[in-house]
Amino acid sequence: MTTKAKKADDKLEIPVEEKLRALYELQQIDAQIDRIRTVRGELPLEVRDLEDEVAGLETRVNNLTQELQNLEDMINDKKNVIKDAQAQIKKYETQQGKVRNNREFDSLSKEIEFQGLEMQLAEKRIKEAKAQIAAKQEVIDAAQATLDERRGDLKLKKEELEDIVSETRKEEDELLGRSSLAEAKIEDRLLNAYKRIRQNVRNGLGVVGVQRDACGGCFNKIPPQRQLDIRTHKKIIVCEHCGRILVDADYLMGTVPEAPVAAPAKKGKK
Repeated sequence: MTTKAKKADDKLEIPVEEKLRALYELQQIDAQIDRIRTVRGELPLEVRDLEDEVAGLETRVNNLTQELQNLEDMINDKKNVIKDAQAQIKKYETQQGKVRNNREFDSLSKEIEFQGLEMQLAEKRIKEAKAQIAAKQEVIDAAQATLDERRGDLKLKKEELEDIVSETRKEEDELLGRSSLAEAKIEDRLLNAYKRIRQNVRNGLGVVGVQRDACGGCFNKIPPQRQLDIRTHKKIIVCEHCGRILVDADYLMGTVPEAPVAAPAKKGKK
């Protein structure tokens, strides 16, 4: 038998009361971790959203800047076309003075006319490109202004989040360590069930006590016989309405050390 399998068997042999105590201890620790993270509120999501928005704006500005450069390159190409056409026209006009017949003169005239049309087309393309550059520059300026503003917002949000995290990091790390130790005492099947319940309920409570003859999670009434089964600690009982694991919290509260709560960090006067 492997060491891992032996450890799993040892967990299965633990009395139900001990399993419930371990679950209750884990729930207490996880609840305090949840409270610490609740203090951060929506800041982590806001930071993530701002990071995505900044990345999107940076991509947009870069793409627009590249389009702008492409237009500038095209303008330079068209200017070169105009220079070449002017050189060709000058050459053809020189040749016209040396022709020997009308046919050669007409042929050179057509070449001059063609180069003139090339120049006109190039000038038109340059004019259109300049108009596009002006329009795109306005879009880039607006996008850059928004980007700068979002970068400022992101910096402030990150600093705010870091302040909150730094105040609670030591306590959270300690609680996470205790949570891992508590999880090690629980068999995998039961631990997975507990985690699944926590994910599916709004308040993160997978283990609750009986309060005024009702489930401490959904507050539905629990039959007297079922309450008796809970108090005897002979088997794992779950709420038939919400699926939470039910325990005799009054009894377990005196047997499980409560996770210490750190004093709130003092902030200096501004």
